[in-house]
Amino acid sequence: MNDNHNTGYSPRFTMIPRTLFDADLEGFRDSVRKFLEQEATPYHDQWEKDGQVSRELWQKAGELGFLCPCLPEEFGGVGADFRYSAVLIEEVARAGLTGIGWGLHSDIVAPYVLNYGSDELKNHYLPKLASGEMIGAIAMTEPGAGSDLQGVKTTAVKNGDHYVLNGSKTFITNGQLADVVIVVAKTDPKEGAKGISLFMVETAWEGFEKGQNLNKVGMKAQDTSELFFQDVKVPEKNLIGPGEGQGFFQLMQELAAERLQVALGAVAAAEAAWQWTLDYVKERNAFGKPVIAFQNTRFKMAEMKAEITAARVFTDRCLELHLDKKLDIPTAAMLKQLTTDLQCKVMDECVQLHGGYGYMWEYPIARAWADSRVQRIYAGTNEIMKEIVARSF
Repeated sequence: MNDNHNTGYSPRFTMIPRTLFDADLEGFRDSVRKFLEQEATPYHDQWEKDGQVSRELWQKAGELGFLCPCLPEEFGGVGADFRYSAVLIEEVARAGLTGIGWGLHSDIVAPYVLNYGSDELKNHYLPKLASGEMIGAIAMTEPGAGSDLQGVKTTAVKNGDHYVLNGSKTFITNGQLADVVIVVAKTDPKEGAKGISLFMVETAWEGFEKGQNLNKVGMKAQDTSELFFQDVKVPEKNLIGPGEGQGFFQLMQELAAERLQVALGAVAAAEAAWQWTLDYVKERNAFGKPVIAFQNTRFKMAEMKAEITAARVFTDRCLELHLDKKLDIPTAAMLKQLTTDLQCKVMDECVQLHGGYGYMWEYPIARAWADSRVQRIYAGTNEIMKEIVARSF
């Protein structure tokens, strides 16, 4: 096997029907899958070596309406509901194309602008995000502040008609390709949550520097980077929201949706790994018979299928709640923790069932195993998720 993606493995994980997805959505899913098979899968190995996907992929996705599909038509979207974004997230995850940062761009960056930005910000940035002319990122994490957003040290000091931005961020998805970044900064360093504001910052502005593309254990085609700000002049109009100090509230409002996105990807990735492994254990022989003939293999596969199916049902229910604007923070935290823990468990079990080949980089399961580990860390560590749930008792 020379290509980790072109394996011939079935992309389908048979399960109970998903009632949220009608014929139109399944047709959309098929078009997304075909696009990825033609425009992404053959090139992902090279993108892993490059440390980023091609900008051309983003532009093609924008032309087909695959970027920011939930945006209203007036801003370049197609006015779709979040189920269409869910399809994109799932198909990217199912194909193992972890370098593609569309979910963050379309369903994290764009909503901040749409929900909290001024009309001027919306009209200027959203059409460019939808077309792929601009690639978006969000900069929260700092070298000394991870899940504790109140501890950020980056500052934005008002000076006339602009702010002066100073500080640094790390682990920023889409960091190298980004043209515009939502930056979390302190406008009042004396305050905690009340001192945080969000800004739209263009990477071409003087004083904005992209650091190294980080050398990660997995997700090697994803351009995860350091960012530095030295006296960057940010126009006052690029403050997101009606005034300073709104940033922490804005972040909290959007985090449930972000954690749902992580869960959607986690379950889809687990389904794909299970299917790859089923195909492998049917084909691979040991002691003169297929590996699937051993009771341990059948029991492991049965256990995983039951757990993945349960996780899928829970995830779909949370998706339904999100569509009704009823997904609360503790439920999203439970979902993120459960699905990403399960994803890592499934990947580990599937590597084991592949034997020595499961540890070879050219096999998709090896890369999926490496790619999955960060899911328990970003969007809030799973330990933080448990604390959020515990506080809701």
